[in-house]
Amino acid sequence: MISKHSHEQSDRGEGVEVVQNEPFEDPHHGNGQFTEKRVYLNSKLPSWARAVVPKIFYVTEKAWNYYPYTITEYTCSFLPKFSIHIETKYEDNKGSNDT
Repeated sequence: MISKHSHEQSDRGEGVEVVQNEPFEDPHHGNGQFTEKRVYLNSKLPSWARAVVPKIFYVTEKAWNYYPYTITEYTCSFLPKFSIHIETKYEDNKGSNDT
């Protein structure tokens, strides 16, 4: 269902575009998967924002997945110097680690 909706949105110039998806090796974390996606959002913006934001507006997600450790970075085509960097470590506990 979600895949079908994503495909329908992509056909109209919206939705998710997978730019790159390939195996990746990191000297510290080992083997993993690198994925780069563009999420096109122009039609999802309020009308006042569409008047200011360029017609082609997207968020780029770059993810390095070395499960149980992942690095995800988000950037915006409209604000190229703005980015969000998230590092996640999945652990097998109930949130009791303080590290």
